[in-house]
Amino acid sequence: MRLLHTSDWHLGQSLHNFERGYEHQRFLDWLLDTLAAEQADALLIAGDIFDNANPSSASQKQLYRFLRQAGERLPRLNIVVIGGNHDSPGRLEAPGPLLEAHGTRVVGAVPRDTAGAIDLEQLVLPLTGADGAVQAWCLALPFLRPGDVPRPAPAAADADAAVDAADGADAADAAPAPPGDPYLAGIATLYRQALALAEAKRQPGQAIVAMGHCHMVDGQMSQDSERRIVIGGTEMLPAGIFGPAIAYAALGHLHLAQTVGKQGHIRYSGSPIPLSFAEIGYQHQVLRVDLDGAALAGVSAIPVPRAVQLLRVPARPAPLEQVLAELAALEFPAPATEAADADTPSHAPPIETQPLLEVRVRLDAPEPGLRARIEAALDGKPVRLAKIETSSGPRGAAPEDATLTLDQLDRLKPDDIFRQLYQQKFNAEAPAEQLSAFAELMLPAA
Repeated sequence: MRLLHTSDWHLGQSLHNFERGYEHQRFLDWLLDTLAAEQADALLIAGDIFDNANPSSASQKQLYRFLRQAGERLPRLNIVVIGGNHDSPGRLEAPGPLLEAHGTRVVGAVPRDTAGAIDLEQLVLPLTGADGAVQAWCLALPFLRPGDVPRPAPAAADADAAVDAADGADAADAAPAPPGDPYLAGIATLYRQALALAEAKRQPGQAIVAMGHCHMVDGQMSQDSERRIVIGGTEMLPAGIFGPAIAYAALGHLHLAQTVGKQGHIRYSGSPIPLSFAEIGYQHQVLRVDLDGAALAGVSAIPVPRAVQLLRVPARPAPLEQVLAELAALEFPAPATEAADADTPSHAPPIETQPLLEVRVRLDAPEPGLRARIEAALDGKPVRLAKIETSSGPRGAAPEDATLTLDQLDRLKPDDIFRQLYQQKFNAEAPAEQLSAFAELMLPAA
């Protein structure tokens, strides 16, 4: 059986006010072709389908159009979608009955029965092969909020840990949650309960696959684009939360594709497009997962083509004059045109296909005309200026008496604070014209 694992699409995301709909559509078109070329039996989408809990109509149409096309083109394809921390569980699940008609099952939140008990049956889903027979069981657990998980008694949690140890789990795996942490203990309990149900359901030769949207211990976050699930880091889960009967764990939340620790069968697929300029240096991908009966046969990455380039100029922050020179020297290949005519002037590529640019400038003093100078250097170039990142040079050592008492703070005047902030940022005294402008700014309105 062959699965494709992807996550963190973040449909509807904008990068510094530039919409990413074109890039997402190119990815979805590519994914549809890849599913057909790979003859995939299932597509696992591990959360953060949308960028926020109230997605635009355009991004919702993108998702539902893709799911419809996948169902029409690959009628036997299993599609399992779980909710992430960016998604609205109710909004994600609302069209569920219609989506099931096209082979898509959505788990946005932990389901409960009329008595309020967790309905495990809806979290353990069969995956069928080309012949229609069940070949695997999928534990489809969405992002788990503290109110979603059971609250095991401490004694029961200790007993579970002892059983894990008796089964041969190593010391780290024998304690899937820190002592006294009911949230992590509840997550561990829910995964164990779902796994026990899957083991009861499966027949010989059938695999068990887990899905989750979570932050695992030692998981590497990318800068700028990821949101902590719970403040303080207590949301991080150990690899031992996935029992040895699980052939593969398809994870979402971290945008950098990675394995968890040394567990090659527990993986993040990463986001399919770079969601910040910090993510431009590595290849985005989806994962092809092959199962042989109940066992994992192999995992390999399928690179996702990048529809729009993200550029950082220069590679490291540099003085303004150097930056302007590098921007002026930027060259872009002429756009391909159909039936090119020597007498026809070349045109810039469509705006949505033009690279997005972050300019990185190191300043030793304020530069009021910074943006205008950068835009002048880019004049006529087919590129979109998304961000200007400024930084200052090395700062001097902080004085030993930098910490102020409450009385000293009370005596500070606005211009004193301005002087100190300027000194801290630029390692120099604030010039007279800056102080004069600040004083004028502070004058009461007429």
